[in-house]
Amino acid sequence: MANVLDLRRRIRSVKNTRQITKAMKMVSAAKLRRAQERALQARPYAKMITSVLESLTRRIDIFDETTGNLKHPLFVTRPEKRILLIIVSGDKGFAGAFNANILKAAFQFITGNTDKQIDIEAVGRKGRDMMRRRYPVAVYTEQTDDQGVARQVRDRKAPVEVTGDHPGMLLKLEQGRVHELAESVIARYVHEEIDAVYIVYNEFKSVISQRLVVERLLPLMKIGIPQITGAVEPTTEERERAAEAALSAGIEIEAVDTAEADDEAKKFGTANVDYIYEQPAEELFAGLLPQYVFSMLYHAMTESVAAEHAARMTAMDSATNNASDMIDSLTLHMNRVRQAAITKEIIEIVSGAAAL
Repeated sequence: MANVLDLRRRIRSVKNTRQITKAMKMVSAAKLRRAQERALQARPYAKMITSVLESLTRRIDIFDETTGNLKHPLFVTRPEKRILLIIVSGDKGFAGAFNANILKAAFQFITGNTDKQIDIEAVGRKGRDMMRRRYPVAVYTEQTDDQGVARQVRDRKAPVEVTGDHPGMLLKLEQGRVHELAESVIARYVHEEIDAVYIVYNEFKSVISQRLVVERLLPLMKIGIPQITGAVEPTTEERERAAEAALSAGIEIEAVDTAEADDEAKKFGTANVDYIYEQPAEELFAGLLPQYVFSMLYHAMTESVAAEHAARMTAMDSATNNASDMIDSLTLHMNRVRQAAITKEIIEIVSGAAAL
């Protein structure tokens, strides 16, 4: 049985841990506020570019007369034999089951498509480390064609390979890096290196309104409508726990009302008039579509950052509460041990006095 001194040391250690978890919770709460603001600031651009593209599709002849599809390579559908999977995970731990749930959804997707070749682009260190341990990294060799032009040729060794990783991208989310990733994805799809692009991330609306989704980015089907192929909703207990953590940190638990701004964005280009475009309509449409794909990627990453901070805030709040419960339990046990020692000493004194 531990003595009083050992119990005091344990209580002091748990108190120090509680101070750390409480500080981490407040830091995550502050970062969550900034992440929410960034996500809200990015939404008007995405809404406006969607309205512009929808306006163009209604007013210009961009449909193929034979197939009826939009005349752009990003709308071309092919049998999904080669898939690119973008996994948006976190760079740090102490976020509860945040990263584990993302990786679980990614593995379920891979397991459900064993008959296809899958390339993995991992955003975040946690996803990168796990995927590299599980699957080999793609190998490229440089070859020169008849014209003397050097190009990278891939030598596929396994059905599932890691073709790229982007650690640290979410720690300081920059539009330039996201734009480079979007351009790379678009180029690979246009050159028919891949037949479809999926992304796994946490969709964040508020602390109590978020879900893990698997969304298809390419090929595009209809502008402005996400192609959600799978979603995992949080449990009622998880929602309640997140709400308690948010309220204790002073975070709003309800989503910010953007209905008015969304309605204003939808009004753009809806009037029944003929717009005069400075560039040819087809050229304008082709130039805006890559920006639309970029906006979808940036939207997914901004919401994933907010979801990670929310998960870490909730996990640290639970750790702080558990530390408090442990301190109470250890203090009660220490008092009992001390009282038992005092009682034993009294009994020994009384027994000695009685013997005399």
